[in-house]
Order: sequence, then C-alpha cells, then structure tokens
Amino acid sequence: MLRDITIGQHFPGNSLVHRFDPRLKLVLTVAYIVLLFAASNPLGLTLSILFLGVMYKVAKIPVKMIGKSLKPILPIVLFTAVLNLFFVSGEGDPLVHFWFLTIYAEGVRYAVLMAVRVMALIAGTSLLTYTTSPIVLTDAIEQLLKPLGKLHFPVHELAMMMSIALRFIPTLIEETDKIMSAQKARGADFESGNIFRRAKALVPILVPLFISAFRRANDLAMAMEARCYHGGDNRTQMKPLHYESRDYIAYVAMFAYLAIAIIFRIAGI
Repeated sequence: MLRDITIGQHFPGNSLVHRFDPRLKLVLTVAYIVLLFAASNPLGLTLSILFLGVMYKVAKIPVKMIGKSLKPILPIVLFTAVLNLFFVSGEGDPLVHFWFLTIYAEGVRYAVLMAVRVMALIAGTSLLTYTTSPIVLTDAIEQLLKPLGKLHFPVHELAMMMSIALRFIPTLIEETDKIMSAQKARGADFESGNIFRRAKALVPILVPLFISAFRRANDLAMAMEARCYHGGDNRTQMKPLHYESRDYIAYVAMFAYLAIAIIFRIAGI
C-alpha cells in the first residue's frame, strides 16, 4: 500500500548518525552521490554500497526501510535499465539479436550498474531524511547556501520550499491512500484494463488530491503569516547548529575517501 512508502519521513533516534551535524550529513550525501558515479567498476560500487549499509547499521534504521524507500522508483529503475540494455552498443558479437533489438555484453553491464547506482542513490538520500528533521534540515541548507546570499539569491526561501516539500510528501501519500480507498468503496477499479484505462481511472484521485494540497498550502501560509514569520539574516534559531569533534573527524574521513576514489577513477583502477 501507499502507506508503506517512507520517502520524506523522519525517524527520531539517538544514534551517532542522528547526532551528526545536519550540514555534515548534507555534504556527506553529496559526496556519496559523487562516489556512486565516480565508481567505474563493480568493486567501487560495492564499496559504496557497503559504506551505505554501515551507515544504516550505525543509524539503527531497519533494513526493511531501504526496500520501502526503493518501492516507488522501481518501475523507473527497470525502465531505465531496459533502455540501457537495448541502446548501449559494444564491441564484438551481440549476445542477443532479434529483429531491430540487439543486446551486447557492455549493454548488460551498463544497465546493471546504472540500476544499482540509482537504487543506492535513493537509499542514500533517504538516510538523510530518516535521520534529520525538516526544521533542522532547513537551517542546514540555508547555512550551506549562505554565500549565495551575497549575490541576492533567495537562500532562505529555497531552503524553506525544499524542507516543506519533504515534509508534505508523507502527508500527500497518506491523503492519496485515503482517496483511493474512498474511490474503491464507490466501485472504482485501478488495477484492471490497459494503460490508458488505468490512467483515466486516476483522474478522480488527482483532482481531490490537488485540491487538498492547495488547501494545505494555503492553511500553512496563513498560519505562518499569522505568526509574523519571516526569514532572512535577523531570524533566530531555537537550536543553533554547532560542529563538534566527531563532525570534523567525519569531514576528514570523507574527503580522504573521496580523494582516493577520484584518484582511482583517473588512474582507471
């Protein structure tokens, strides 16, 4: 069911990963994404996935949460893998040749690596939202992008929009599940028929969902305005962000590992 989707949810805890500074976790997430795409062979990709597994273990997040975070994007991953399978050519004789479809060993390798990369990417970014509350994440994004404020870039507004979007993903998923249950009780069928019939059946879901989303957005805007909320340089924080020794150690380890991975990539190892 849709309630099993965990994208954007926060799971409070007291693990080492939960206690990391949110700015560190954001930088670590970006570095992890760079490492995923810098890995040119299965060994490098395996090491990145093992690192992610260790982080999940340290954060005490159940392994089943990884599957739940991957559930919504599995169709996209499979579609991308199939495209790479058929449209990536290689040297030598093809493995399969049928009509205009040709599959090479290089295409199979590239499709598998791309699918694993995308799934590891989603699992890694999900760990960030699992261990960081939206409010703290807003402050972290704002502080990391603060230098852009010198160029009159709307840093606070961007950080607020991103955190609100993450915050309302679970809410909208729950609302969608309720609307689907109500439509099924009225006799709606979302599972049978061809793709066009299924798409047409989604219209009764999308209309009330958009109305509910706009209503929630309006209520949130009115609540923030009633409390005289405003961002900018004069905004104070209830819990200011401070780096601790564990954060600096993690920074050093991250940059060292990233440098080694880039060197291996350049050397073709």
